Amino acid sequence: MFAREYPRKEVVLRKLTYFIACSIDGFIGDPDGDASAMFPFVDEEFLDFLKAEHPETIPTQGRRALGIDDLPNKRFDTIVQGRASYDLALKEGVTSPYAHLREYVASRTLKESPDPNVEIIAEDLVGRVRALKAEDSAFDVYLCGGARLAGELVDEIDELIIKTYPIVLGTGMPMFTSAFSVTQFALESVRGFGNGAVVRTYSRRR
Repeated sequence: MFAREYPRKEVVLRKLTYFIACSIDGFIGDPDGDASAMFPFVDEEFLDFLKAEHPETIPTQGRRALGIDDLPNKRFDTIVQGRASYDLALKEGVTSPYAHLREYVASRTLKESPDPNVEIIAEDLVGRVRALKAEDSAFDVYLCGGARLAGELVDEIDELIIKTYPIVLGTGMPMFTSAFSVTQFALESVRGFGNGAVVRTYSRRR
């Protein structure tokens, strides 16, 4: 008598999405990572888009200032960001910039987390991110930046959402800092705005 065979349950991993703002020439900030030149383009139309499609990508302080702190998460329940990105919040006295998400900061130099909601990833970054992607959740993982972190995780990135603002910086911090490698993505959608900003979504070709 043969044992009954049951169909295998397909394991669907969560996406790691690099959701990032950049200039036309592909920089996410000036050489020090300052992206304040892009802030004026977050106008009413663009902000309405963020609130409707990606409310969880707005930092907690901004959500509270806008009166939208009660908006439910739509895409993400977890954020991974680098030390330089996290330091921008720390300089403002904010220890949990995305309190509405599970927060992870990749850093080999930050010895202790300044906030109970923030977990430091000091080693095996790729392995930790793979474990996050393997979790059973209806939500994906938001990769906030910056360039070095994105470079270390480039092979794990499943989706790119690039907010391109109509400015040229000439030089600055690139989207990725990594060894040369050609990685292909497929264009999924393009959305334009009255102020010249464009949001493009790409999925990774595997």
